[in-house]
Amino acid sequence: MITKFDSLFAGHIDMENAGYGGTAVNDRRFPNEDLATVFDKAEGMAKLMDRLGYNAFWMAEHHFQHEGYECIPNVLMAALHLAHLTRNIKIGCGFNITPMWHPLRLVEDYATADILTGGRVIFGVGRGYHTREVETFGSPLLDQPANRVLFEEQVDLIFKAFNNESFSHEGKHYTIPARVPYRGYDLKELTVVPRPLRLPVECWQPIQGGTARAMDFMAKHGIRGLIGGGSAEGGAMHRVVLGWQEAHARIGKQLEMGERLCFGFHFYLAKNREQGIREAGKYYEENMKMFGELRLVRALSDEQIEIMRDPKRAPYAKLPRIEDAIANGGVLCGSPEQVIEHLKSLERRYPGLDHVSVSLSVGVPKSVCLEQLEWFGKEVLPEFQKAKVAEPAFAN
Repeated sequence: MITKFDSLFAGHIDMENAGYGGTAVNDRRFPNEDLATVFDKAEGMAKLMDRLGYNAFWMAEHHFQHEGYECIPNVLMAALHLAHLTRNIKIGCGFNITPMWHPLRLVEDYATADILTGGRVIFGVGRGYHTREVETFGSPLLDQPANRVLFEEQVDLIFKAFNNESFSHEGKHYTIPARVPYRGYDLKELTVVPRPLRLPVECWQPIQGGTARAMDFMAKHGIRGLIGGGSAEGGAMHRVVLGWQEAHARIGKQLEMGERLCFGFHFYLAKNREQGIREAGKYYEENMKMFGELRLVRALSDEQIEIMRDPKRAPYAKLPRIEDAIANGGVLCGSPEQVIEHLKSLERRYPGLDHVSVSLSVGVPKSVCLEQLEWFGKEVLPEFQKAKVAEPAFAN
């Protein structure tokens, strides 16, 4: 049963000329004053969501994006700030890109946030997808196998540090602690100070390819998975859910369909679906321009990616359209009643699913983001909150 609604804000500024016919991605460059507006935008969204009863507001870690799409470089610092401006909502790290961190610095920063916010920050890890970011920080991304090996060792080390009073580690990339003399003895163990007060740490990770290796690794550490709405295309989301169950079964854990997962969607509410398509289509296209180039939309060919770089050709080419994404279930668009109907159908198919994330595409102005989140919070959330309140009485 769906009981928790989140929203992810990756840090996009308000944009003009969005869509296939708008400004090309690589031609976008904004002054620092514009790029810094993402923090005011995040404040407005977090405070509104807190008032309306959302579960969590997620932000994404990214770097060097003068194009204005993902402009929050330190999620934990921003989360600490937002926790002081809100009362109940959790603030999620969606996600800390571990190859750009020393894992023990990440552990310390999260533990500090956990303590100072009273447990309202949710931990998250990811491998990264921007070569400009990861490779600049000195870690591999072009070499995907090397990236995965590094990531897995880092996460192993992170959970050792979370869960043990003292620990040591020796792997391909890290020897912890350093083999040095210290205060008259040879250093053999290390204690992270402080450790989180709330253990085990709730941790989330995005599921992209849905390989057995990735899901086995997540199951081993108890990491929960976020499946993006775009994965719904061609039944891919369902295959991931089945693979997720199988991974947990291999370690002796039986899950209901959808358990320990969150399904993430872009959404746009309107009086009807046709109006929603007219208003949201350009932002869907901007999203496609930005992420398609990064090979995060597997269905795109090299030719389509090249065409999307050209605002003169792209509007008339055979490129993904919002209508197709809606039909495939990757985008929630239409009236509140239509969105509720779609989410209720997910509940029936995935009885273990309790988390859904609903987010706005890149470029959507702050005023529209707030309007959309308020509308969703007032007309969609209550339908699921009523069911949550009624459940105990029904069970008795």
